[in-house]
Amino acid sequence: MIEEEFLDVKQASNYASELLGKHVTTSNINYLIQYGRVKKYVERGNTLVSKIELLSYYNSYNGNRESIWKDQLGSDLNWALSFDQFKEAETTKHVHRLHPYKGKFIPQLVEYFIDQHTDEFKKEVFFKPGDIILDPFSGSGTTMVQASELGIHAIGIDISEFNAMIANSKVGKYNLYTLNHEINVITVHLKDYISDSHIIEFEEELLKKLNEFNNQYFPVPDFKYKVRNKQINEKAYGLEKENNFIGIYNELVSKYQIKLRQDYKEKFIDKWFIQNVRDEIDFVNHQIDKIEDENIRRIVRVILSRTVRSCRATTHADLATIYDPVISTYYCSKHGKICKPLFSILKWWESYSKDTLKRLYQFDGLRTKTYQYCLTGDSRTIDLFSSLKLINPDFYDIVKGKKIKGIFSSPPYVGLIDYHEQHAYAYDLFGFKRQDELEIGPLFKGQGREAKESYLKGISDVLNNALKYLTDDCDVFLVANDKYNLYPTIAEKSGMKIVNQYKRPVLNRTEKDKGAYSEIIFHLKRK
Repeated sequence: MIEEEFLDVKQASNYASELLGKHVTTSNINYLIQYGRVKKYVERGNTLVSKIELLSYYNSYNGNRESIWKDQLGSDLNWALSFDQFKEAETTKHVHRLHPYKGKFIPQLVEYFIDQHTDEFKKEVFFKPGDIILDPFSGSGTTMVQASELGIHAIGIDISEFNAMIANSKVGKYNLYTLNHEINVITVHLKDYISDSHIIEFEEELLKKLNEFNNQYFPVPDFKYKVRNKQINEKAYGLEKENNFIGIYNELVSKYQIKLRQDYKEKFIDKWFIQNVRDEIDFVNHQIDKIEDENIRRIVRVILSRTVRSCRATTHADLATIYDPVISTYYCSKHGKICKPLFSILKWWESYSKDTLKRLYQFDGLRTKTYQYCLTGDSRTIDLFSSLKLINPDFYDIVKGKKIKGIFSSPPYVGLIDYHEQHAYAYDLFGFKRQDELEIGPLFKGQGREAKESYLKGISDVLNNALKYLTDDCDVFLVANDKYNLYPTIAEKSGMKIVNQYKRPVLNRTEKDKGAYSEIIFHLKRK
């Protein structure tokens, strides 16, 4: 019988770091305690964890994951490309987290293929400083950002005007003093605007009642530990307590005369925001319109968009895929307590404003004196040279003179995401033109035979158009989950051949489904 040993949080951090061969912080340990992954013990006021429980958790979660996933996905799974040694703060470093974006790849994956290192898997260098790289499915601009860090020029193309705004905001250059000033002006005006409503008093009393209720019925971390160990039926208990609290909530709504629903539900922004939140959003957007500097105005719109996304009337567990508007208190499976919808944007506006400034400052110290820009257009037909010439003649001269060395991109997957719809609130708010019908492989077209044929043609057309601007010896890398085996045909229709492919596990996904999942990086060259 092994004698049980207890560790304080610092000791647990050191033990886990040695066990896993990577740095595990005290915050990581506290997270495990708070969310019931390991039980909290208290001795003389000190928080302790069981060494046996900690070992069991890491063995079950980490130790066997590689072998389990290889059993499910195949022995050719390249675990080195999982980048599991990186913490989330590293995979979302600096400007990469300026705005949420469903389906984006991590910067380490881009860096691996476009930097100058070689290893047992990547046996040659494909790009060097001064080269030009193209991303015809730019999305949130990850390739452009990493290219900037590595001294590589980059062009992005995206059919979505909003996506292009995000990407260009990340690589944009700003006077951070001016940006901070404009943000502060808006914040002051927003606080004055809010002070005229009853929202502050309402939320203060609601939070007081919620804290009292949650402390009584959902004690931290005991409740989550009991749920995890099936000592409590979470669904039944949560619903019971949700119903117990709803009367208190309704009384407060009536007392402060809070209007929960908007009068109209024609647009996304009409349906998915409580009335007061919508009013504050419109107010801030109007203040942004007054900013004279176009670049500053663009990045502040990104801050507002990020804020708006976090303030949708949905549960904390359903931020990635929203279902029905939530306008009352509810049991939250993510936090293990009764939570509330948002009634003001102020908290998130201030938080994201501060975070954006910090991330832009960090990136300023890493970026190189190279050009990056994302064009809005259809990658199947866009005249890249003429489009770029209109935007940036100096960059055009470089591209025209030496052509593009290659591509690193992640095309959309068949029938997986409606890229315009995931940011529907932004299109409503900023008045951007939607081009849903021009998306390749959108969710609304499904995954049937016709959808696959349309996808195959769409990706092939993109490559055929791109090749007009690429060097003869270009290297093309496409990240795809090719479960329908379409890419060999795509390569053939594009006059290219697949010279290598890398199968990697995808460890961190936005969706709730955390099962084994992989994608392929196809390396293509001209025939």
